[in-house]
Amino acid sequence: MSAKVHVALGERAYDVVIGEGLLDRAGALVAPLLRRRRVVVVSDETVAAAHLDRLSAALDAEGIVCHALTLTPGEATKCWRELERVVEWLLAQKVERNDVVIALGGGVIGDLVGFAAAVLRRGVRFVQVPTSLLAQVDSSVGGKTGINSPAGKNLVGAFHQPALVLADIGVLDTLTERDFLAGYGEVVKYGLLGDADFFEWLETNAAAVRGRDRAALAHAVTRSVEMKAGIVVRDETEQGDRALLNLGHTFCHALESATGYSSRLLHGEGVAIGCALAFELSSRLGLCPQEDPSRLRAHLKAMGMKTDLSDIPGEIPSAETLLELMGQDKKVVDGAIRFILARGIGQAFVTSEVPPEMVLAVLGDALSGR
Repeated sequence: MSAKVHVALGERAYDVVIGEGLLDRAGALVAPLLRRRRVVVVSDETVAAAHLDRLSAALDAEGIVCHALTLTPGEATKCWRELERVVEWLLAQKVERNDVVIALGGGVIGDLVGFAAAVLRRGVRFVQVPTSLLAQVDSSVGGKTGINSPAGKNLVGAFHQPALVLADIGVLDTLTERDFLAGYGEVVKYGLLGDADFFEWLETNAAAVRGRDRAALAHAVTRSVEMKAGIVVRDETEQGDRALLNLGHTFCHALESATGYSSRLLHGEGVAIGCALAFELSSRLGLCPQEDPSRLRAHLKAMGMKTDLSDIPGEIPSAETLLELMGQDKKVVDGAIRFILARGIGQAFVTSEVPPEMVLAVLGDALSGR
């Protein structure tokens, strides 16, 4: 049994299919997209070891020839050097404009391979097969592709929509507890930004989601994708509503930069901490009740997640340095940092009118553990 969410973008429309066992049906699901029975797959070593054989077998069952490239796992792979490697490999494989590139992996692989597909021959089609919770609910949907720069995260990229997304919730069983919970940081974001009922459902079903109960997972992933698809259709290139999807990300990207995009802080962990900081900032600005950040932090703790700066191992730079890093974020407009704040759970909005001293105060208190 699978669910299907349609991303209605006219000529660039596509489906996100969500369910168990999709990896074994991938050949049949991808076949209608193909002009010739041939695809190339880019993955990372960890994901390939767990899932590439199943994907290859599914493609082979439909007579589809498959060639694969595997990269080193981790955020550091989203860089110029690896982008060049992928693009040159795709050219060596003689990938044509009408061919399909499959991105098999988490957010790093999806972003990198999607960007490679966007620039190759001025755009070839690609299929997302997200294997992490974070990628299934967020990065695989919406067409944002890119790499990191020494100046900041995701500063180089393109909007390039996939032709299809296959989110097999069964593969989430292979995730470590830490990786699974990091993805949950993006799930909870959707309730916080625009669906208070969904956030309440997550609170009620925390144990089932954390235990990877199939029905609970299917609902959490499907609702998250529905919300993202709706926002993307309204605002594909982030001129307005789509910025809401960056709830928690302004803080998160600064923290990721401060920790060197390393395993000290996974992206979804940074999103969770960033959401908690955004709600704390909202509360101090008198926008939402103090109960809201407390409620959010209580839920994150109940899920066993990182919630505070003190949960990040190693040294964290000063509040002033973190604020400076926020100024490098791609969401800066006319020199002003755009924050996604909230008037309550499920009521997020975008603003550039946040006093820097208030941000410094929130960060300073978080650094001192208060």
